[in-house]
Amino acid sequence: MQSIVLSINGKRVSGPPGASVLSIAEKNGFSIPTLCHHRDLAPYGACRMCLVEDEKTGRLMAACVTPAAQDMAVLTHSPRVMEHRRNIVRLMMAEHPESCIVCSKGNRCELRRLAAELGVGESGLYPMPNYKPFETLNPFIVRDLSKCILCGKCIRADHELVAAGAIDYYGRGFASRPATLHERPLESSRCTFCGTCVSLCPTGALSTRSGAFVGTPEHERNTVCGFCSAGCSLALGVSDGRVVEVHPSREPDTVNGVTLCVRGHFAHDFLSASDRLLHPLIRRKGEGGEDSLQQAAWDEALSLVGGRLAELKRRHGPESIAFLGSSKCSNEENYLLQKIARVCFRSPHVTSGGSLSGYALLRAVEDRLQGAGRLRPLAGLEQADAIVIVEADPDHTVPVAAYHIRRAARRGAPLVVVDPVRTGCCEIASAWLGRGGQPSLTVLNALTAELDNTRALDRTFIEARTAGWEDWAARFRALAPEKAAAEDPAFQDEMEKAVLLLRDRKLAFVIGHDLLERDQGPAVLDTVMNLALLTGSIGPRNAGIFVLGLENNLTGAFDMGAVPDLLPGRCRLEDTAARQRFETLWGSELPAGTGLDPGEIVEAALAGRLKALYIMGENPLRSMPDPERVGAALGRLEFLVVQDILMTRTARLAHVVLPGAAFAEKGGSFTNLEGRVQAFEPGVEPPGEALPDWTILAQLARSLGYPEHYATLEKIRQEIRTAIPAYAEIGSRRWGWVAPVETRESQGSNSVRFALAPPASWQPKALDTAFPYEALISAQRWHLGSGTRTSRSERIRDSGKHGEVELSPQDQAALALGAAGRVRVTSAAGSIERGFIVNRELPPGRLIIPQGFAGNDVMRLIGLERLKSPEGGWRTCPVRVEKA
Repeated sequence: MQSIVLSINGKRVSGPPGASVLSIAEKNGFSIPTLCHHRDLAPYGACRMCLVEDEKTGRLMAACVTPAAQDMAVLTHSPRVMEHRRNIVRLMMAEHPESCIVCSKGNRCELRRLAAELGVGESGLYPMPNYKPFETLNPFIVRDLSKCILCGKCIRADHELVAAGAIDYYGRGFASRPATLHERPLESSRCTFCGTCVSLCPTGALSTRSGAFVGTPEHERNTVCGFCSAGCSLALGVSDGRVVEVHPSREPDTVNGVTLCVRGHFAHDFLSASDRLLHPLIRRKGEGGEDSLQQAAWDEALSLVGGRLAELKRRHGPESIAFLGSSKCSNEENYLLQKIARVCFRSPHVTSGGSLSGYALLRAVEDRLQGAGRLRPLAGLEQADAIVIVEADPDHTVPVAAYHIRRAARRGAPLVVVDPVRTGCCEIASAWLGRGGQPSLTVLNALTAELDNTRALDRTFIEARTAGWEDWAARFRALAPEKAAAEDPAFQDEMEKAVLLLRDRKLAFVIGHDLLERDQGPAVLDTVMNLALLTGSIGPRNAGIFVLGLENNLTGAFDMGAVPDLLPGRCRLEDTAARQRFETLWGSELPAGTGLDPGEIVEAALAGRLKALYIMGENPLRSMPDPERVGAALGRLEFLVVQDILMTRTARLAHVVLPGAAFAEKGGSFTNLEGRVQAFEPGVEPPGEALPDWTILAQLARSLGYPEHYATLEKIRQEIRTAIPAYAEIGSRRWGWVAPVETRESQGSNSVRFALAPPASWQPKALDTAFPYEALISAQRWHLGSGTRTSRSERIRDSGKHGEVELSPQDQAALALGAAGRVRVTSAAGSIERGFIVNRELPPGRLIIPQGFAGNDVMRLIGLERLKSPEGGWRTCPVRVEKA
């Protein structure tokens, strides 16, 4: 494509055809002021601050919306241009309130900055006060629309980036302003409180609500969000050594751009929680004979931990000790923890909390695809031919992924949702398969059959890249899956629509973190991956399997070997060559056999086989099913060490508590769901005597006499680069990608054939008359997982969300519940009480219970034995419901 050449301020420059004058000027180092423009938003031309002059005609034009033309001559700071810019600022100031001294935007106000640059101190015009009410109804956003300059950034971000449609212009002329439909409060609208509007607002019209800080932070520090698996890039505003506000970073090419979610933007006030751990604690007996956790010195605490663990190893053997790491801790910390377990103590029992939030799903996809598709940039979703969402609710779990999906749908990409429960993406879906409660396995089988019947499968890919197609097809067709829902005309109409939309396209499948934990989840996953193979969707950049992990470093903990059945780099324990390589690298013989997962750790402790447990960054008493059984197991241990940032219920049971640092208080790296490895530095110092988790582990290894000393992060990273070839670049730059595994990465090779999983059909469960309802435990945007951190966020607590049980109108009537009140939900394992709300999209007999609320009491409904159910399903359980 031939470039166009033009002149800016007398200098010859070039740019691509169709580019705006502003974009070419910025790329060539010319500064043009703007208020309404942003690189992630479509050009708008509202503020007119970017006016430039055509040197040949004298015409003034907005640079952001004016395409550059061949031989154009532009002046960016001519006398006429400068005079118009000053007049524009004067007009804005005439309407603007005289409240800069108390404005929360402070020195970051772009209008104030431009006024200073242009030398405008007073407007010199008749004041035009435009008073609007000051809104502080919700705990997240303060709206002072008297400071609004109608740049439209908030509205355009809502429509173009987040695609929520919560706000738009309301009124005309002088009365025009951004508002919700019928001017309802934000909390009564479609607003998800992602905070994107606050981050983009150039003035103090929108700001973060905070009772602890108002004004401009002393400085900003970039880091990576510690919540979901998107790994958003953050800018932490820091004052007096603490984080006072959070915004998206200004770095280019991040996964989130200028967007965040309610957790990432507003929930980081948990960093200042009153129960942060500040000092090491040791359980001692008091004068009255009762024991309690008492403050101790680091040397004493680490000496006690090392000595007691070594003693228990001598008395009971290495398998009497287990280590539970965290998919919320960094790559370096998980690597060090699993090495200490396997080398210093020779224990095979090392795992992480990711075992409860998607590890099994990652492992299943890894095994089936033989390492193909580890790199899945979320930007690929935005450019996908078509998207199929299977039992996932990205609006709540990984909102940034939802933004990409919504933008793709806005572009016109077909979006098909396979889920018996209505989710936020159903409202924008081209087809919703599962409406009326159709099981996902039945739907996927019917979809596969219809694509087969209409010859819409990719036979070229099937013949070249799969094994056993003819046998599989015969078995599949014998199931007659297309007849499974033939009696439902509405379903057939949606299916026909979906088939027309999906045929001859490469499909991007988005699956939820808890897919394997739902009824017949393993069979659903097999069917999804079969469909991905049969449509030739494995390989293209914008297609394949996208797993929405719940926790920020789920992939990293997996890669670092903090799992019971793999070594670092996803090397199998039974791989003799891999074992020998690590034994040579670490100078130690490795334990044989697969270790225990979290559920098995609890059972081993109850049986007396496990004597000691070292927990880093997890709160199993809140996050695991059957908390009473978990508590009993922890209470039977001879020695429990908890390394965490908060005084959790689990920490209160410990013999030694070690205060760690939160992600904002330490350096390290996280690997997000895309395969993006992001390094980060500390934004603030840890509180009290708390230390980064890697520092604690390094000091523990040293106290045990291990010869390798890890005095710096770089020392750990050097070892990771050697141990895991895919991480050869870790820490060498701000972020990079996990390197493809050459021996197993099959995207560019025709030598690997994929196996098709045996077809399976839906097996309905017999109705249990004692527990006639089915409850689905779901994640909501307010809490991540168990809510250990988000429950300590003052803003989240004040949001007015209480995790009410959702039920259908028919069940409300049948149970005679009335318009409001509380219900008691009982399963075979336990009982809880919560308020309820009516969800008109739910079929009768089905409930939704949000997790994370009320101390995550919903875990009491699940028996621990269900974690090992071969059919999956511990997040769905039979219950009965009655009025409380």
